[in-house]
Amino acid sequence: MRRRTGRYSWAMARARKSPPSRVRPRWTPTAWLLRWSVVAVLIVLGVIALHREVAPPKTYYMGQEERRLGRIAHDWVPMAQIAPVMARSLVAAEDANFCQHWGFDMAAIRTAIAEGSGRGASTLSQQVVKNVYLWHGRNWARKALEASITPVVETLWSKRRIIEVYLNVAEFDEGVFGVEAAARHYFGVSAADLSATQAARLAAVLPDPKGRSASKPSQALRNRAAGILDGAATIDRDGRATCFED
Repeated sequence: MRRRTGRYSWAMARARKSPPSRVRPRWTPTAWLLRWSVVAVLIVLGVIALHREVAPPKTYYMGQEERRLGRIAHDWVPMAQIAPVMARSLVAAEDANFCQHWGFDMAAIRTAIAEGSGRGASTLSQQVVKNVYLWHGRNWARKALEASITPVVETLWSKRRIIEVYLNVAEFDEGVFGVEAAARHYFGVSAADLSATQAARLAAVLPDPKGRSASKPSQALRNRAAGILDGAATIDRDGRATCFED
C-alpha cells in the first residue's frame, strides 16, 4: 500500500513540474490583413525616407516608354547643377503657391471643382508622387494612393528636394526624361546653363510633352513661355521661391 502511494506521489510531483502546453494563437483573416497593412506602411515610409537622400530608380512610366521605344534619354543631376531659373519657371508654370501649401492647393481645388474640371488642381508634390511611386491614368485608386502619400512626402522631404526629383523624372519630349536630357535634346546645353527663355520654354511643354516642342515652339507655346518668364521673375521678387532656393 505504501509503495502504491509512493508511485502516485511521484506521478503527481512530476505532473506539477511539467510546464503547461502552450496554445498557439490562431490568425484570423482580419489579423493577417492588419499585420500586412502595417508592414506595407512601414515599407512605404522607409522607401520615401530613403529617397530623401538617394535618387529614385527609373519610374514605372519610364520603363513603359523604354520598352515601347527601345531606349530613353535620362540623366539625373543634383539641384546644384540645374539653373535656378529652371526651378522658378517650373513653379511659375505648374504650382505658383508651392511654398505656401502642404501638398494640396485648396484654393486651386475649389476653383477646379467650381469649373467642373481637375485641371490645374494638382500640385508639384502630387505630381512627384504620381510620377515616382504610382502610375499614369485617371482612376480613384490612384488618386486615393496619391492623396495618402503626398503628405508623407511633404513631411519627409524638403521643398527643394521635391523640385529636384520632379525636374529629374518629368517627361519633356517623347522618350526624354529629366531636365538635363531635355536641355541637351532641345538646346545642346546642360541644365546648369539654361537661359531664362529656355527654362520657360521647357516648363511650357510639361502639360503636353509629346505634342509640344521647346526648340520649335508654336505661337501659343511662345505666348505661354512669355507668361512663365514673367511669373518666374515675379515669384523671385516676392519671396515665393525662398523655400526651394539656397
